[in-house]
Amino acid sequence: MIILENEQFRLTVGDDCITQSLVHKPTNEECLALGEKISLFSVTQERPFNNEIKLSHPNKRTTFQANRIRREDNRLVIGFEIIPYEAIVEVIENPMYISFELIDFNVDPDAYSSLKISAPPVSEFRLLQLPIRNRENFGEWLNVNWDENIAVNVLAISPHARIDSERRKDYRIMSADAVKSIKLKGVGAALIATSTNDLLDAIASIEEDYDLPRGVNSRRSDIINSSIYWSSKVHPENVDEHIKYAKQGGFKCMLIYYPSIFEEIGGYALNGNYDYRKEYPRKEKDLKSMLDKIRAAGITPGIHFLHTHIGLKSRYVTPIADHRLNLTRHFTLARALNKDDTVIYVEQNPEGTVMADSCRVLQFGGELISYEGYTTEPPYSFTGCRRGEYSTDIQNHAVGLIGGILDVSEFGGTSVYLDQNSSLQDEIANKIAAAYNMGFEFVYFDGSEGTNPPFDYHISNAQYRVYKKLKPAPLFTEGAAKTHFGWHHLSGGNAFDIFQPEEFKEKIREFPAEQAPRMAQDFTRLNFGWWGFWADRTQPDMFEYGTSRAAAWDCPVTVMENMDGFKSHARTADILEVIRRWEDVRAKNWLTKEQKLELRNLDQEHILLIDENNEYELVPYYEIAGAAGGNKDVRAFIFERNNSRYIVYWHATGNGSLRLMLDSKNISLHEELYTDALPISSEDDAIIIPIANRQYLKSGLTKSKLIEAFMDAKLVE
Repeated sequence: MIILENEQFRLTVGDDCITQSLVHKPTNEECLALGEKISLFSVTQERPFNNEIKLSHPNKRTTFQANRIRREDNRLVIGFEIIPYEAIVEVIENPMYISFELIDFNVDPDAYSSLKISAPPVSEFRLLQLPIRNRENFGEWLNVNWDENIAVNVLAISPHARIDSERRKDYRIMSADAVKSIKLKGVGAALIATSTNDLLDAIASIEEDYDLPRGVNSRRSDIINSSIYWSSKVHPENVDEHIKYAKQGGFKCMLIYYPSIFEEIGGYALNGNYDYRKEYPRKEKDLKSMLDKIRAAGITPGIHFLHTHIGLKSRYVTPIADHRLNLTRHFTLARALNKDDTVIYVEQNPEGTVMADSCRVLQFGGELISYEGYTTEPPYSFTGCRRGEYSTDIQNHAVGLIGGILDVSEFGGTSVYLDQNSSLQDEIANKIAAAYNMGFEFVYFDGSEGTNPPFDYHISNAQYRVYKKLKPAPLFTEGAAKTHFGWHHLSGGNAFDIFQPEEFKEKIREFPAEQAPRMAQDFTRLNFGWWGFWADRTQPDMFEYGTSRAAAWDCPVTVMENMDGFKSHARTADILEVIRRWEDVRAKNWLTKEQKLELRNLDQEHILLIDENNEYELVPYYEIAGAAGGNKDVRAFIFERNNSRYIVYWHATGNGSLRLMLDSKNISLHEELYTDALPISSEDDAIIIPIANRQYLKSGLTKSKLIEAFMDAKLVE
């Protein structure tokens, strides 16, 4: 029997390598689903290699379970059923966690002596697998099973480990693997079983011990829930104007899209060049000066880039396509390809090859060639080929040359993905870092899904290859895609793409509000943005709904600037004031637990008021649908407080007056609840009140009477 133990838990493994128990020591609670007889380790081969095993068993990908184990100091020596070698795993029993790292194999020198192979044949090694009993929550990103008392976490300690789980009836098999095609020896993972309150401390200990990005520190920082002002057009000549609007909205972060700094055309067509725009004649010096100005205004600058994309009009493509662009399938020329040939003969069957518009592109040598179709019977060929696409040089290509299908991005078809198994990612990372190091403090890894497989490795590792070059390390990062290891550096999760105003609230409910509780299970947050801004169409209640739902889960938002819209929209000041109030509430941690729970009711809208004492007050409110006879320029919401009824109302696109069948004796008007009452004009048996920016009507009348008056109101322009 082997016992692995630290201050938090005790893992008991039988001599047959079957895990018998995982006990959380402070509570003496068993964390395993007992009786499942699952081995702690296993090894996988693409097929049996030993002659007798090959003859005795099917030749297929086969996993061999560990069936014996012994301990030699801080190392476990593991044997397996049938196959003739042992694995050596180093174990470190840290007070907060226990780590497992594959060191080497013991191989019988006679076992493979007749085979010219690098012994032993291993495609994957399972570093650990445990049947962990289900708890209330499971964080699929962090790979943690937890409730309010105990958390069990299997965590990567390098980018190379594959971390996963498999659902069973009452438990999950939580596992970590070393994969030969990525890295085999020297790959490790950690096991944590601790009180839930101590989980992040345990992860922080691992991050420090293995010099990983400090994901725990990032999540605990004050800035992590600050919302973001995003711009694709800010530059040294107009930065003051952007700062003005960002401060008006209370934004503490400004995310700058790379085309604000570098030349770009047609989507992502120049991505990879990173040539400074004309607004930066001194290049890095002008960028640094602009970032210094943003920071001096109390705003933290961040940069948004697509680190895995290469533009199809960039120098990496034309006139000679770089050999480090990713190919999704490879084909060998069956016949020499001359410059005027429009049919390409290949050895492999192209069946199933991509036929989407803009994606039908082959690369042979430095030439890109489009095709219209292909044959699936010998002789295999691509037909209707156009040579020298994307202004690449047309070349003769010899028989036997290997090329393939270019990995064109599905997002617009203006860029391709680089090969993560090449030096190109580091080359691009250096260019990004040169800009970041001028004074940026956080980043957004856009297009993160754009890698070659295995995605569970390359998505996080591509981000990490960039991250390691950023000095100082970002305060936090966000990204368009995530895999397990990225939890350490992708501290902000993702942002959702733009929702149109007419569907804004619906989409908030459908996407970010649905994901927020799942992200909370990973002890992190998402970004409820990105939110577009449209003159006349975007309204204060939309952003009030979205940002309040985000605050319910301690999440920020990102608002995408629209300078023309800011200047022309009659309600820009009101919309930015909504954001400013909620940003202040976030910064002050003003919301109580009960208020956050109330805001998680997606069917009930709320408004954040400033009351008569100049203090924040949160109340539910209800839209008066069809106000002013259904006039879309009149927006009105009713709420109750302090034994009075209130209507907050405004003109959606301009200004005018409202004619209401009410007696001025029964109401008062206020720009804010803490301001003096405004004058009210009377006309016959009605009142005329101005309607422009948000203001408040206070009354002792019944709710039904006020709603009726606003439904029958007339807008007088």
